[in-house]
Amino acid sequence: MFVFGLAVLFKLLSIQFIQGDKYRALVDKRDIQDITIPANRGNVYAGDGSLLATSIPKYNIAIDAVTSGTKTFEEFVKPLCDSLSGYLGRSPGYYEKEIRKARLNKNQYYLLVENINYSDYIRFRNFPLLKRGVISGGLIVEQTTKRELPMGSIASRTIGYERFDDDGNVTRPGIDGAFGLKYLRGTDGLRKMQKIGKGKWKPMTDYNQIEPKDGYDVYTTIDVNIQDIAHHALSKQLELYEAEHGCVVVMEVKTGEIKAIANLGRTSKGGYYEKLNYAVGESHEPGSTFKLMAFMAALEDEVIDTSTIVDTKKGRKRFYGRYVHDSHYGGYGKISAARALEVSSNIGLATIIDKHYSDNPKKFINKIKEWHLNEPLGIPIIGEGKPDIPEPGDENWSRNALPSMAYGYNLELTPLQTLAFYNAVANDGELIKPQFLKAVKEFDKEIETFGKEVIKKRICSDVTLSKVREVLKNIVIRGTGTKLYSENFSMAGKTGTARTEYWMEDWEKNKRYISSFVGYFPVEKPKYSCIVVIHKPSTKVGFYGADVTGPVFKRIAQKIYTDTPLIDEVESLDVKIASVEKEYDAFYQTGSTYRTIMPNVIGLPAMDALALLENMDVEVKVKLKGSGVVKEQSVNKNEKLKNNQIVVLKAS
Repeated sequence: MFVFGLAVLFKLLSIQFIQGDKYRALVDKRDIQDITIPANRGNVYAGDGSLLATSIPKYNIAIDAVTSGTKTFEEFVKPLCDSLSGYLGRSPGYYEKEIRKARLNKNQYYLLVENINYSDYIRFRNFPLLKRGVISGGLIVEQTTKRELPMGSIASRTIGYERFDDDGNVTRPGIDGAFGLKYLRGTDGLRKMQKIGKGKWKPMTDYNQIEPKDGYDVYTTIDVNIQDIAHHALSKQLELYEAEHGCVVVMEVKTGEIKAIANLGRTSKGGYYEKLNYAVGESHEPGSTFKLMAFMAALEDEVIDTSTIVDTKKGRKRFYGRYVHDSHYGGYGKISAARALEVSSNIGLATIIDKHYSDNPKKFINKIKEWHLNEPLGIPIIGEGKPDIPEPGDENWSRNALPSMAYGYNLELTPLQTLAFYNAVANDGELIKPQFLKAVKEFDKEIETFGKEVIKKRICSDVTLSKVREVLKNIVIRGTGTKLYSENFSMAGKTGTARTEYWMEDWEKNKRYISSFVGYFPVEKPKYSCIVVIHKPSTKVGFYGADVTGPVFKRIAQKIYTDTPLIDEVESLDVKIASVEKEYDAFYQTGSTYRTIMPNVIGLPAMDALALLENMDVEVKVKLKGSGVVKEQSVNKNEKLKNNQIVVLKAS
């Protein structure tokens, strides 16, 4: 026992004096830590400064009922309970009873209020006892930050919100996720906290060891008026056609700035909300909107002209053992290539591409690659869909692949990629990357600005561009988009109707389509391009692009120009008109020469003559009729003027 006692004593002394620092450090590590204080994320603004997303701090206030000295506690506990009663509503006696019980039970964390805003937090900090701080007053503050979207569901998917997987990778698409790391996130702070049990921590000081630094503010290209128009136009049509989901993108032609992007999916209850970023992330067979690309490739390679005759038969033609059909019963017969695109003839485009490229399909594919349609646009928003343009040698290539591609099957694009190409047609052939950001700021200081990014300076010759723009205009006037035609407002574009999930066994019993319309407006001087895509509209209501998506495009186009203010910039105010300059020089010469001698004012406008004579201290009476040009003057030219001279002018 004596030896055992010596061993225990030795161990105690060893722990105390030899290993004491090590064990004390372990205790401190468990009970005292630097806790991260998240920085407030920067705000996200629309192009006009409207707030789209902001971080709202929320606070939980608790009290360490043990830390205050007895004298301090007794002096301030009743006034504190009076203040709590005034804010929370229960009697002062209730709070005094609860706080005294917490002190008796040595409770170092008694929650007073949770999830309050900043102004209420400041009010609480000034309550009796609590305003004495962490040590003397026992104040415990827990801050969290909530991301708020002031515009609600409008553009919420585009704005996005940042989430992480187990490896620390951002998993949520949108502007918040795309620019979080570089701009919005800020730098977290640190505060020394002590563990007080049950997973609760309290500050050890009234200050932070490292203050958090808020993130930068991001200014997007979104126009809230156009966004609102697009959102509601899409929502209305989705409900009308009982569709599964859809998207709309509105892009400024010259700059590539995205002015609106709406993505709505149907809920289990039949409503619609911003579910997924379909416009950016969903690749699918575009259908007839791809016919423009096929048509342009043939024009650029000079294998056809717009007047080239193509035989569409009677609406049914066999290609390599498989029939291709046109939607028009009985077909269109022999028509021009331009007319084939206007009426969206599958057979017409398939015939043109198969005839001129079947021996060398790589030539057609290379033209598509020249336009970068086989590559993602490279936008910063996470989750951009990848295009799929097959070529000979690929697993999904067959002899039927080429004619199928001519009318938008056997390949995949995202709506945003399709829009970018049509925007290039409207933009005199310049293919530009869609832009979502204008600037990054810290208060009013610009950190970084963003401008137009050109993907390809020219996608085709001026001749080809002129021809396809004429055809796109005629599609609305006399083609598949004729229901959209308006004498008062010009639009150009292409309808699209594509089968989807047609490889499934139940397709014939339950047919599914993707309806689309893409184009630009106004035709004469394109300002905006726009694409509308709606998936799986009810076939009982309708499914053709002209019926389902065309009206959304038209509604957006017309409302932008009736509801959205337009600003015309005057390049220079220094405008000189020869006739006006001549009149001014004559007026100035007369005014400089004649001071006391009557000038000849016949032929001058009455207002000019009046101003000239009144500057010579002459009283003028004007007898005005008609247009106001001086015909007679009561004092002759070169006659010396008298003091208080009265001159009568007759103007007609």
